[in-house]
Amino acid sequence: MNSITPTPPRLLDQVRAAARYRHFALATEKVYVHWVRAFVRFHGLRHPREMGAPEVEAFLTHLAEARQVSPATHRQALAALLFLYREVLKINLPWLAEIGRPRAVRRLPVVLTADELRRTFACLEGSALLLAQLLYGTGMRVMEGLRLRVKDVDFEHGAIVVREAKGGKDRVVMLPATLREPVHAQLARVHALWAQDRADGVPGVELPHALAAKYPRAGESWAWCWVFPQAALSTDPRSGVRRRHHGYADTFRRQLNRAMRAAGVTKPASPHTLRHSFATHLLQRGADIRTVQELLGHADVSTTMVYTHVLKVAGGVPSPLDTLMARPPQPDIALAAVEAMPLQPLHFQ
Repeated sequence: MNSITPTPPRLLDQVRAAARYRHFALATEKVYVHWVRAFVRFHGLRHPREMGAPEVEAFLTHLAEARQVSPATHRQALAALLFLYREVLKINLPWLAEIGRPRAVRRLPVVLTADELRRTFACLEGSALLLAQLLYGTGMRVMEGLRLRVKDVDFEHGAIVVREAKGGKDRVVMLPATLREPVHAQLARVHALWAQDRADGVPGVELPHALAAKYPRAGESWAWCWVFPQAALSTDPRSGVRRRHHGYADTFRRQLNRAMRAAGVTKPASPHTLRHSFATHLLQRGADIRTVQELLGHADVSTTMVYTHVLKVAGGVPSPLDTLMARPPQPDIALAAVEAMPLQPLHFQ
């Protein structure tokens, strides 16, 4: 009897499987696959098992010198290669810890003024306006806002529960009183869409981890529906199921960029700028930095401290030029006294 030897999975499929085993976000999985593919192609399709520290450093040097990528992109590529060798190929060689890391550069966050926010909001409408106001009013990240479920909005306590945020942690943020009615109106529109999906037999929304196996009908329930769903159905890239996904971050980013241009905002802002503005404005109003840390979900208060540096720039001591220009020019008293002295004839000996 002939035995059939199973074909080992391809390298990139192994990377995907290892990422999913660790419950990495789909975006992280795609980034790791991208950098592993680029690394292999850079070295002429050689297998990573045949390569070592010189090849890794040559690839990273190429990214830094030839392509001039940012330090953040450099660190991202390095993280993908470390994941490949340690978690996928199970190779933990001493040189992995000796590879040079790019120096981290701390940049001050971009913060919008109250007037810039008002002008930007005036150029938005519908769900895009509500999402922008929620991000600024709660400090949520854009994906945290887009992944909100109906069950996570607590009108009774005026709170929103942010599930599985960065680091896999949950936290609670405020539901701004001015957004109660707009959120109610949004949920009414979404409920009509949800009811139509149930009538059309559309599969339920995506559920985290293995909840779909434990509660097969939960994805079809109203409680698990997205607060900001997509208008059209889309195919799940992992399962292949055609269902209703939550809104896309890139779509909202383009809407926000158009609104800021129309509002005359010239700062290099993004959806994350709304989160920066939330934290900075809270501190300007005297909020305790520990409270701001909890609302943002920062593990270390030193991360939140960056907003105090923004305050120093935005509301620090006045420039000495302003003090100088605010005073009318004063005559030099000593010079005036000298000029008033009578001229005396000079006597030479």
